[in-house]
Amino acid sequence: MIFISLHENLNTISSTPRHMENKNSHSKTEGASNRLASLDILRGFDLFLLVFFQPVLVALGQQLNLPWLNSILYQFDHERWAGFRFWDLVMPLFLFMAGASMPFSLSKHRNDVSKRPVYRKLLKRFAWLFFFGMLVQGNILSFNPQYIRLYSNTLQAIATGYVIAAMVQLHLQWKGMIACVFGLLALYSVPMYLCGDFTPEGNFAEHVDRWVLGRWRDGVYWNTDGTWSFSPYYNYTWIWSSLNFGVTVLLGSFSGMLMKNGNTQRRKTAAYLTAIGIGLTLIGCLWHESMPIIKRIWSSSMTVFSGGLCFLLMAAFYYVIDCLGVQKGLNWLRIYGMNSITAYLLGEVVNFRCLAHSVCYGLEKWFGDYYQVWLTFANFLILFFILRWMYQHRIFLKI
Repeated sequence: MIFISLHENLNTISSTPRHMENKNSHSKTEGASNRLASLDILRGFDLFLLVFFQPVLVALGQQLNLPWLNSILYQFDHERWAGFRFWDLVMPLFLFMAGASMPFSLSKHRNDVSKRPVYRKLLKRFAWLFFFGMLVQGNILSFNPQYIRLYSNTLQAIATGYVIAAMVQLHLQWKGMIACVFGLLALYSVPMYLCGDFTPEGNFAEHVDRWVLGRWRDGVYWNTDGTWSFSPYYNYTWIWSSLNFGVTVLLGSFSGMLMKNGNTQRRKTAAYLTAIGIGLTLIGCLWHESMPIIKRIWSSSMTVFSGGLCFLLMAAFYYVIDCLGVQKGLNWLRIYGMNSITAYLLGEVVNFRCLAHSVCYGLEKWFGDYYQVWLTFANFLILFFILRWMYQHRIFLKI
């Protein structure tokens, strides 16, 4: 794992030192096209929700147990099956933002005679993200083969979707890319309609995961006689859903292309983003009648619906930040957005509560039942200060 300062896809930052930022620039247009503040800030907003706001809000809400607050907390949990809650948007937005940065880094490779170097980078990025996914949710640190899970995490979904989207973007023009989106949605959908139903145990994606991953699937448990069984309560799917992971990243890359090519007409670009977002959201709602919106299997209707919401969020942030130039009160989100992988890894893997408790244990008698809320808050506050220190010293995780 190497930390460096570099402009990259998943962490869109500038490699130019601060004292050199205004030198050797080719043009205002080129400088702006290589850097859109809205990308970093929207990505930071997504990560802030994930590794600070939601866990602290849930901890506080569980302690307060207020009816009006419980109705808000309902939106900060995943839908059990069919339907969509606010919290179901966090993972699609993460994938979408990975795609939104791609046109700014991959476009220069489209005309390369040999694409081997860029494919080596793609494979390296895929391998690292997949490995990090196993660190977070694959139990690789248990060093026990019985509990290791191969494909079960958001970072692995990004890895797969990113490779699919990158291959499409490197070799195809607009029309071909749009055709690939339709093709991937259809490839996912046809067997889902013909070879099962849309119940947790009867859908085609569930059968594929069980057949391909077997004992390495998340949710598997071991019996006392040494045999293993699939958990009836785990119904997330990954293998067949990877097709639509690619679609989500591709939708993000479309937004990135619009913003990159529409730099001189930003208000019109914001309008295009909004129109596409509204259209996709409506299509997703209509599709829900025949294929339910189910985030756990990344159904095609969910892919289109969540993609529309991502477009609308991107349009809002792009208009306010890059069109109107309003960044006051928002720039602190860059601390998360410019080190998104680091924020996710540390937030999910490292328990800073132990450090907080070792320093603050004397407060327990004063905080009473709210001491656990304080530990949760302190856990993610420590993470914020780590990310802030890295941001100030321009230390970023490149993948």
